[in-house]
Amino acid sequence: MKIDDYQLAAEWILESKYTVLFTGAGISVESGIPPFRGENGLWSKYNPSFLLMSYFKEHPKESWELIYKIFYDFFNKANPNDAHYIIAELEKKGLINAIITQNIDNLHQNAGSKNIVEYHGTSRTLTCLNCAQKVNSNKLINKEKLPPHCPHCDGLLKPNFVFFNEPIPPETQILSNKYTSMAELFILVGTTGEIFPASLIPYVAREKGARIIEVNIEPTKYTQTIVDILLKGKATEVFMKLKKYLNSTNTQNN
Repeated sequence: MKIDDYQLAAEWILESKYTVLFTGAGISVESGIPPFRGENGLWSKYNPSFLLMSYFKEHPKESWELIYKIFYDFFNKANPNDAHYIIAELEKKGLINAIITQNIDNLHQNAGSKNIVEYHGTSRTLTCLNCAQKVNSNKLINKEKLPPHCPHCDGLLKPNFVFFNEPIPPETQILSNKYTSMAELFILVGTTGEIFPASLIPYVAREKGARIIEVNIEPTKYTQTIVDILLKGKATEVFMKLKKYLNSTNTQNN
């Protein structure tokens, strides 16, 4: 009899000495945050050129108006969903060791996850393009006074997430590579592999010998190349079902 994919996934999670989650926009869709790409994606409504550094520096007010609307006003209204909370619970139990997320919505943190690499940065802090000071975004962003300016030198402040054509910070890349290389089990959640260089990370995990589980509503470019198990469905549904299997398998093993 063929073993159930959820049963096998649960066994792998319980067996793994080091498990890494790699999350993309799909995990946050059920929190009300649309993906960036695709038919209903944000880039079908907004021209993404406002996230080019050249445009940002030349048109800071126009750029910041869209940044505020999308990444602060809109994103800040979103709350973690069941998938985020279950992941945080699994981390607390020691079944997930690290999370590498492409998202900048802070939902993993809000759900209680701790060991997170924010591959594309964060919206929680800002950096001054003049003096390089970092400041808390909540204290300085005012919808009526855009763009925000540095309290130290009055320079232009930029969100600490990666803009188009900006490199991934070296320390982020190093930490991501470290966790990926350590992984015995690597779980992809809601990512289609469209964003470079983040898209390369799962392939590195595979090359280092990790088993790969994919959670997604549809097969992706990873599915036929490196994935061992595809758990097809919405992230909340998959993780709620996976949690039951983990509890059941753990009880049987004890």
